[in-house]
Amino acid sequence: MNKSAQVAKYLVFDFLAAAISWILFFIYRKTVIEPQRFGIDIPLEFTTRFYLGLIIIPVAWITVYYISGFYKNIFRRSRLLELGQTFFTSLVGVVVIFFVLILDDFVDSYKNYYQLFFTLFMLHFGLTYLFRLIITTRTIHKIHKRKIGFNTLIIGSNENALKIYNEMINQVRPAGNKFIGFVSVKNNNDALLGKLIPKLGQVSDIANILETRDIEEVVIALETVEHERLSEILTIVENRQVTIWGIPDLYDFLSGMVKTNTIYASPLIKISNGLMPGWQENTKRLLDVFLSLIAVIIFFPVFIALAIIIKTTSKGPVFYKQERIGRFGKPFHIFKMRSMIVDAENGTPALSKENDSRITKIGKFMRKTHLDEIPQFFNVIIGDMSLVGPRPERQFYIEQIVKKAPHYTHLHKLRPGITSWGQVKYGYASNVDEMLERLPYDMMYLKNISLYIDFKILIYTIMVSVKGSGK
Repeated sequence: MNKSAQVAKYLVFDFLAAAISWILFFIYRKTVIEPQRFGIDIPLEFTTRFYLGLIIIPVAWITVYYISGFYKNIFRRSRLLELGQTFFTSLVGVVVIFFVLILDDFVDSYKNYYQLFFTLFMLHFGLTYLFRLIITTRTIHKIHKRKIGFNTLIIGSNENALKIYNEMINQVRPAGNKFIGFVSVKNNNDALLGKLIPKLGQVSDIANILETRDIEEVVIALETVEHERLSEILTIVENRQVTIWGIPDLYDFLSGMVKTNTIYASPLIKISNGLMPGWQENTKRLLDVFLSLIAVIIFFPVFIALAIIIKTTSKGPVFYKQERIGRFGKPFHIFKMRSMIVDAENGTPALSKENDSRITKIGKFMRKTHLDEIPQFFNVIIGDMSLVGPRPERQFYIEQIVKKAPHYTHLHKLRPGITSWGQVKYGYASNVDEMLERLPYDMMYLKNISLYIDFKILIYTIMVSVKGSGK
């Protein structure tokens, strides 16, 4: 099951639909609308403007679809919802095209504007949905025939787990769940499911199982009396890129963080680990890349000047990289301009503190103005980080933090950021206790994440940098 290939199919056919509809619309304008205005047949000439539109307009449509979140969750699609989404997106897009490109057309009467609008809309919507309907229908049929499957893990092994498994495995039109095994929960009877699918481990093994078994969906099949274990399990599972389902009697316990759904004969609740609407999440990513590229250009002279100063005032490289823990708990290398002497930690993790002798003179300035973070714009561009998000920490310190605040791992749902609410409030943390003081602000950001909050944090970060009041 190749997700990239599936996305590519939609991209190619969405591009073709936009291009073909624009060609047919151009022909319609030249052969039907313009002759009414001038009283003569207009020669059909494909001008430079036409070919330019043939490239720009389909690319613009693809961008709109990406922002709307259409290319996410590409195998789990509903044809009915896809119809509504395609209709609405096409309507909004055609309205924009109409006012930007068509409103100044030569027309015989105002009725021609209605003809132009509805012709473009019907062409674009009709072709786009036709191609999507064909691809989606073929995919659904492959799922029902078990040619496409989603590696699924069951958490729990009592009667509820057995019932859910039997219902899902015996569906006339399967939902595509390929059960890899189950995780045992304390006081469950493992023999019930053990005869059907393998036991893969205990609750403490979930993170490793998700990673090594390429799990795509998780069914939390706990008994009613086992609700107290749900928080512990969700803390582990929600921080991974998997779809989570719970049995119906979990609804009250999970109210406010789920949306109801069904998988054919087996009604399950989809536990949403999405934090932002799809369009906001994609817009955030586009803004991250766009603003980072601008920042790299603007700060390039500053970067060169700082690099020269660092190189001439202390021994060692201009940059340093360090492994941090990023989104979904995956490690990555963060890049910074070196603000400390070489081998400042000497192999043992040690946070900086006030009047730290390891910090160079230029390093103190860079830290107060956050200019040492300039290389992290490249981390943002490649997708390891975001402009705004919780600051990434090293595994060494995360292990200490979770002993006092297990909920810290919920921050791994997000891409770590160059700046954060906690960073604006506290700056660099000099010990684990200060990390814990900063944590409530990052948790508040997690619960209230939005583009509006991002812009406010960016503004305050710029103010701190300009004033040089950072820690």
